[in-house]
Amino acid sequence: MKKKILIPTDFSKNAWNAITYASDLFQNTECSFFLLNAYNATMHSRGKLMKDKAEMLSFETEKNKSASGLEKIQEMLEFRGLNDKHEYHVLSVQDDPLSAIQMAIEKKDIELVIMGTKGASNYENKLFGSNTINVMENLRSSPILGIPLDARLIRIKEIVFPTSFKTHYKRRELVHLVEIAQSQDANICVLHVNDHPELSMEQEENKQFLEECLEGASFSLHHIGGTDVNSSVKRFVESRGSDMVSFINRKHSFLDTIFSTPMVKELGMFSKVPLLVLHDLNH
Repeated sequence: MKKKILIPTDFSKNAWNAITYASDLFQNTECSFFLLNAYNATMHSRGKLMKDKAEMLSFETEKNKSASGLEKIQEMLEFRGLNDKHEYHVLSVQDDPLSAIQMAIEKKDIELVIMGTKGASNYENKLFGSNTINVMENLRSSPILGIPLDARLIRIKEIVFPTSFKTHYKRRELVHLVEIAQSQDANICVLHVNDHPELSMEQEENKQFLEECLEGASFSLHHIGGTDVNSSVKRFVESRGSDMVSFINRKHSFLDTIFSTPMVKELGMFSKVPLLVLHDLNH
């Protein structure tokens, strides 16, 4: 059965990079890629009599722009060279990006969303940038792999998985992390960030559960001191040249500051490192 992956696009360079990264990452996997462009008709007319006509013209313009943009992507993929294991489908939807993504996930039974972390500047229908954070925070029906513009896939050797060991993990929450690690023969660095390396009994139990969930993949345990989780993770990733960062986005978790307003800028610390956001299946 083919893996179903949704790739939203605003036709920016970052969105195209996300498409090529996804294709390379799953080059040995049979996949159905769904390329989604969400568009809105936003033209407004001053005169009441002209309003309906203006809105219709705006709708047709945006609809045609979306269709032609998706057609161009297909042509670029053919020029790049198609993989026999991959098939591509295009989805042009008049809706806001988050709603369009949610609808596509439900209708197409999507397993994973892969998207650029920043879109075209001054693009009317912004999908990335701060809206990437919105999608990552509010989309709970699928894991999301965010691809920075500068990210290039040669081979993933190491994936950093920060944890406090304060929550109970489930195998199905980590299936995509394990799958990517296995397909790339990569090691998962389980990183505990805390000034106190000693674990409570509950943390020890959660650590054991996590190790069971990662069974089948190569993983190692690491500890780094510090009270600022984000800077500690950044320091660890940069010092080792890690290739990806992954975590489960739980409400009220020690990493929920990733999605606070100040952290929007801090995501720039992953300017070359893809971010795999998994979700708590209890919420």
